[in-house]
Parts: sequence; C-alpha cells; structure tokens
Amino acid sequence: MKPNYSKIYHDLLKEQHPEKLKDSKVKELLKSLNTSDEVIKFNDKIFKQSKESQENNQKLRTYDKETMLKILNYQKQHGFSSNYISKQYKISRTTIAKWKKICEDEIQ
Repeated sequence: MKPNYSKIYHDLLKEQHPEKLKDSKVKELLKSLNTSDEVIKFNDKIFKQSKESQENNQKLRTYDKETMLKILNYQKQHGFSSNYISKQYKISRTTIAKWKKICEDEIQ
C-alpha cells in the first residue's frame, strides 16, 4: 500500500502555502505524483531548502523499484559510471551497487 502523495501535498500546501495551489502548473504536478522520483522533484520545486536540511533529508530518502530501474536504465543507456550517477542523484555508490544486484534481471 502506497501513500497518497497527491493528497498529502495538497493538504500541506493548503495549510502552509495556499497561494501556490492557485497555480495551474502546481495543480498539474500534484496529479502526477506516483513514483518517489516525482515526489522528490516536486518537493524540490515547491519548497526551497537550505543545504543543511538537504543533506539531512538525503539520508532519509527511500526509492521504489520503479525509480531504481529508471535510474539504472538511464545509467546503462548513456554509459555513465556509478560515480557520475551517484553525484547526479546524490546517492552513494554502494547504494547503486546494491540496486544493480537487486535488479540485475530487470535492467534493460
């Protein structure tokens, strides 16, 4: 069972930033919050964070299998190293190596 991110963010924006709910782009983005990657990007666009809070939040992120496969397929298609992907997505190289072991049969 997955959390309803659209409802969570709608309520959060309604309470803290009601002016942002009037924007049609924000409404459109709210409807398409399905994967953890989309949620992270939406959160970065809506809420500006300090460098310290970004570092703390990075430690607590979780990724669903769909997002893991998306990142690994992107790496494979473009021939990027694990080091490059880890810097781009702010994920440790160890995590990327674990994902490769978990998803080795499903990577295209």
